[in-house]
Amino acid sequence: MSGGERWTIAVTVMFGAFIAVMDTSVVNVSMNHMMGSFGADLSSITWVAISYSIAEIIMVTMTGWWSALIGRKKLYLGSLVIFTVGSILCGLATSFEQMIIFRIIQGIGGGALIPVSQAILRETFPPRQQGMAMSLYGMGVVLAPALGPILGGWLTDAYGWPWIFYINIPVCIVGIFLTYRFVHDPSYLRRGVQSIDWLGIILLFIFLTGMQIILEKGQEANWFESSSILMGTIVTVAALLILIGWELYYPAPVINLRILKDKNLTIGSIMGLIFGISLFGTTFILPQFTQRLLGYPALEAGLALAPRALTLLLFMPVAGQLYQRIGAKLPVLAGVGLIVWSYYALMNLNVNTGMSDLVLPLMIMGMGMPFMFVPLSAVSLFSVPKTDVTDASSIYILARRVGGNLGYALAATLLDRGVQIHRVYLSEHISTLSQASESYRTQLTQSLIKLGVDTVRASKLALVMLEKTLVKQATMLAYNDISFIFGCLFFTLIPFILMLPGRKKVKAMYGK
Repeated sequence: MSGGERWTIAVTVMFGAFIAVMDTSVVNVSMNHMMGSFGADLSSITWVAISYSIAEIIMVTMTGWWSALIGRKKLYLGSLVIFTVGSILCGLATSFEQMIIFRIIQGIGGGALIPVSQAILRETFPPRQQGMAMSLYGMGVVLAPALGPILGGWLTDAYGWPWIFYINIPVCIVGIFLTYRFVHDPSYLRRGVQSIDWLGIILLFIFLTGMQIILEKGQEANWFESSSILMGTIVTVAALLILIGWELYYPAPVINLRILKDKNLTIGSIMGLIFGISLFGTTFILPQFTQRLLGYPALEAGLALAPRALTLLLFMPVAGQLYQRIGAKLPVLAGVGLIVWSYYALMNLNVNTGMSDLVLPLMIMGMGMPFMFVPLSAVSLFSVPKTDVTDASSIYILARRVGGNLGYALAATLLDRGVQIHRVYLSEHISTLSQASESYRTQLTQSLIKLGVDTVRASKLALVMLEKTLVKQATMLAYNDISFIFGCLFFTLIPFILMLPGRKKVKAMYGK
C-alpha cells in the first residue's frame, strides 16, 4: 500500500469518526431553539441527546460482533448510509416524537464509525507510524466535542437548527465514495459467528439503556430518593453482572470481554474512562457557564471552546511524535500536569470573567489533552492480536463514552447541588445585622429611586436584585467546585501511568 493511499484511508475514516462524535455535542447549544419548534419542555428536549447516545453506545459495544457477522467494510459503509439518512430525517422532523426516532436511527449509524475508524487506522499504518496514526484519529475524535458547540451555535444562529444535521450530508457522501474505493477488509479479519447471542444482546440493551437514562435523569429525579431511579439502578446493575458472566461463558459472545486479559487494553480503558469524564464534562459545562452566567448567545458560547480546539489540533502531531520517540509514560504525565493546571485556573474564575479570561486555561487544557489521548489510544491496542483489534477498539471507546456520560451526569449533579449549598452558605451572611449587605441593598434602592421608581417598589426590587446577585455568586462558586473536582480526578491516574509501556517497549514493538 502506497503512502498516498494510506493517508487517503486515514482522512476517510477520520471524518467518519468526527461526525459521529460531533453529533453527541452539536445539539447542546440548539436545545432552546428545538424547544420552541416542538413545544417541548427542558426535561423532554434532553431526549434529543439521550436517544442518540443510547443508540450510539449500543452500536459501539457491538461493533466487533457486527464486523465479524457482515464484514468490516460493509459495516462501515452501511453505518455511513444509515447515519446520512438519519441526519436528513432529523433535519426534516416536524414533531418531537419524529425527532427522537430519527435520532435513534442516526445513533445506530454513528456508533460503529468510531471503533471501526480506530481499528482501520491501527492496521493501515506500519508500526513506526502508529503514533501519527493515533494523532490523526485524535484530531477527529477529540476535536469533535470541542468543535460541536461552535459549529452548532453558528449554524443555529445563522440558518436554524436543522442545519446542524444537514451539514453531515456532504461529508457522509464523500466518505461513502472513498470507503468504497479505498477501504478493504484484511484477510485475517475474523468472519462469521457461531450463533447469535440473543441473551447477550438483550442484557446489553437493558444495561446500556438503563445506565444512560439513569445518568441523564438521575439528578432531575433527585437520584435514589426516586423509586423509579432506584429500581432502574437495581435492574441495570443486575443486567451488567449477568451480562459479564454470560459473555465470559458463551462461546460466541456479542462482546468479547476475554480480550481484557490484555493488560495494556485494560489500563488504557480505565484511563480513557477518566479522560472521558473530563473531556465531555467540560464540553457540557463550559457552554452552560457562558450562556447561563455570562449571558452569551449560542455562537459565542460555542466559541468559548475554540482555544481548546485550536491547541488540540496543533499539538496532536507533536504528541504522536513524542509517543513514538519516548513511549507513553512521560507524555501522559505531562498531559495530566497541563490539564490539572488548566482546571486550577478555571476554578479561580469569577462573575466578572470575560471571554479573554477563558483563553489561557482552555489553551493549556488543549495542549494537555493530546498528550493523554494519543498515547492511550495507541497503548490500548498496543499488544492486542490483529484479529481482535476491532473488539479491543470497541471496548476502549465504550470506556471513554461511559466516562463521557458520567462526566455529563457528574457535572449536572455537582452544579445543581453546589448552587443550593453555596446559596445557603451565602444567605447566612445577608441580614439586617450585616453592614455590608445592608449597605449594598441601600445603594440599590437609592439607584432605583433616582431612576424614578417609588420608594416602596424600589425597596422590593432591591431585594429581588440582591437575591439574583446571591444566586449568581452561588452558581459561580458551584462552577469553581466542578473545576476543582475534575482536576483532582486526574491525580487518580498516576498509579496507572506507572504501568504504561516505557520507551524501550515502544521501540521494541514499533521499531526505530
